[in-house]
Amino acid sequence: MTSIHPSNRHRFWPLLRCFLVGAAFCLPLSLTTAAEKQPLSRGEFVFRATGGCSCHTDFQNKGQRLAGGRSLKTPYGPIYSSNITTDKSTGIGNWQAADFIRAMQQGVGPGGKKFYFLEKHYFPVFPYTAFTKIREPDLVALWEYLQTVPPVVARNKPHDMMPPFGWRINLIVWKWFNFTSGEFTPNPAQSEEWNQGAYLVKAMAHCEECHSPRNLMGGLKHDQLFIGSKDGPEGELAPNITPDKTTGIGNWKPSDLSWFLKTGQKPDGDFAWGLMSEVIFEGYQFLDTADLDHIVRYIMSQTPVQHKVR
Repeated sequence: MTSIHPSNRHRFWPLLRCFLVGAAFCLPLSLTTAAEKQPLSRGEFVFRATGGCSCHTDFQNKGQRLAGGRSLKTPYGPIYSSNITTDKSTGIGNWQAADFIRAMQQGVGPGGKKFYFLEKHYFPVFPYTAFTKIREPDLVALWEYLQTVPPVVARNKPHDMMPPFGWRINLIVWKWFNFTSGEFTPNPAQSEEWNQGAYLVKAMAHCEECHSPRNLMGGLKHDQLFIGSKDGPEGELAPNITPDKTTGIGNWKPSDLSWFLKTGQKPDGDFAWGLMSEVIFEGYQFLDTADLDHIVRYIMSQTPVQHKVR
């Protein structure tokens, strides 16, 4: 095996770095090209626009796709994502379409309408606060797509939240203060493209759920949307994505943001990490350029807010 003479190593390492950067650049590009060749059904489109439901896959422990079991860090203790495969005993194989739609619109479990305090209310780490805005035909299409997911036997883990935060009865009060159900309503003063971007961002991609600070109850601060949060999903820092030039993405060109959502690559050559990288490669990279441009149009239209997230 040929070795590198010490005197030539200073020449070799820059070449190796260039190769690695080039490989990292070409990988998302190749994934993007493959994704664009296959038009998505409406159901898969909704699935990908939500980020591919990546929270329901335990990537760190090599869990099976959408089988749950992923530990989601919260200030009140870990919550474990649920199995949303079609397995009848441990997944959602025994659910009806109406059960799924109510879960997405109201944040409650299956079983038909009951007295409100008897419902199984879901913790809002499942972002039904955003998904409630998805139009019902799109929820039906998403449900039909999930029926194609192979069943996986994986029992849901009980949450490990500290009392009293882990008591579901408290969610009734939480919803009174922090949850308003209802489909997305277009803004007639804005263009069709802007409204399509708003629908994708606010209902499906649920960007504000991750990139906005929360109040003491864990609800969104609706007057500070998109300014970033030091306590983002899974305890990660979520940056300011308003078009502020000093603390947000105001120095990004629209094409930079579109490319980032497609490949995970930032204008400075760095790449997305953590949960953002997952939702790109499990979800957003499959969207076509027009839809990404609608998202960019909406995000870039937000009021710039100077807010450094540390």
